[in-house]
Amino acid sequence: MAADQSIQHAAFRWPVRVYYEDTDAGGVVYHANYLNFLERARTEWLSDLGFEQDRLRAEQGVLFAVRRLAIDYLRPALFNDRLMVLSVPVRLGRASLDFEQKILRDAGGTLCCRARVELACVSADRLRPTRIPDAVARAMQGAVQAASQGHALSSDKSPESIHGI
Repeated sequence: MAADQSIQHAAFRWPVRVYYEDTDAGGVVYHANYLNFLERARTEWLSDLGFEQDRLRAEQGVLFAVRRLAIDYLRPALFNDRLMVLSVPVRLGRASLDFEQKILRDAGGTLCCRARVELACVSADRLRPTRIPDAVARAMQGAVQAASQGHALSSDKSPESIHGI
């Protein structure tokens, strides 16, 4: 299996439908909205691991913030498209987590964009880097290892019309 196909197989999948509010006057998704779609998928990935961001803040005193992001826009997504956001955790540090993410359109899997996202774990009170809590880090490490071996950790969240991606 090619590396790109292995990453797609191992990815956490989150479906997104493009609403009118996501587009410009021409019906094309506004570039910044892709970042929202990517963020939603990472949030759902974390939830799928058993951690909610509001509880992490209240109980552990930590937040995850985007430290760096590189994105390539390849094909436009349009009003009413059904998209699939693929998220693969690729590196875990003491206070950081890196993802490779893609947004695909339709059952054919047209690649709309790809991104590399670096997250930092920060203290909620001082917004300074801090170590990822142990239980969270263990769950994340399992996800990173599974992804590196080409195995999906979570149930497939995709609608039936997009299963083949």
